Amino acid sequence: MGIFSRGPEGQEDTDLLTRPEVQEDDGGHDRFSHYVKKEKIVESAVTGKAVRALCGKKWVPTRDPEKYPLCPACKEIYGRLKPAPQDQ
Repeated sequence: MGIFSRGPEGQEDTDLLTRPEVQEDDGGHDRFSHYVKKEKIVESAVTGKAVRALCGKKWVPTRDPEKYPLCPACKEIYGRLKPAPQDQ
């Protein structure tokens, strides 16, 4: 049996591939600074690889994060993380 199977009356029975609807984005996610591990930022600066923020946004950082407000989703996720143990 191949990729296609014969339907009634010898017609090809195929699955139709559809593309998801793409909604235009106003770029709002780009108007925030995001939480990312420092070592990933350094790696991105050296290799040009994209980083992934706590909120899931993936991009290659190129702008100064000090100029933008903190991403609300990153802030919420960061607030729920366990605090790191204190060295004593």
